[in-house]
Amino acid sequence: MAAALVLAAGLRVARRAVVVAGPRGAQVRGATGVTDGNEVAKAQQTAPRGAAPTIFSRILDRSLPADILYEDQQCLVFRDVAPQAPVHFLVIPKKPIPRISQAEEEDQQLLGHLLLVAKRTAKAEGLGDGYRLALFQ
Repeated sequence: MAAALVLAAGLRVARRAVVVAGPRGAQVRGATGVTDGNEVAKAQQTAPRGAAPTIFSRILDRSLPADILYEDQQCLVFRDVAPQAPVHFLVIPKKPIPRISQAEEEDQQLLGHLLLVAKRTAKAEGLGDGYRLALFQ
């Protein structure tokens, strides 16, 4: 899948995300709970392109339901199913970018677009300047 903007998430997948959290902040969580500090090992184990479907790819192809807030040709925004903040959403690109280290110069516009969509969605969700945006891989 692709880099993704997340609003405080708990997904462990071969994607990148930016976390945007409301006034109380957010905590990135792994599949078994709070991040255990071994994120480098987890990132190295993520599936390469063309691997088994991830949670993000299943949401994009609509085989997994999601509360979609926004969609365009480049990305999809949806609410986190296990929110860690009062307002918690993910912004995921439709183009696969499994790791930020694999982003290419041609992805510059897409990555900027994800940030602007996160900003607009945060405003639409009632968040002014008080939110947290985090990259999730």
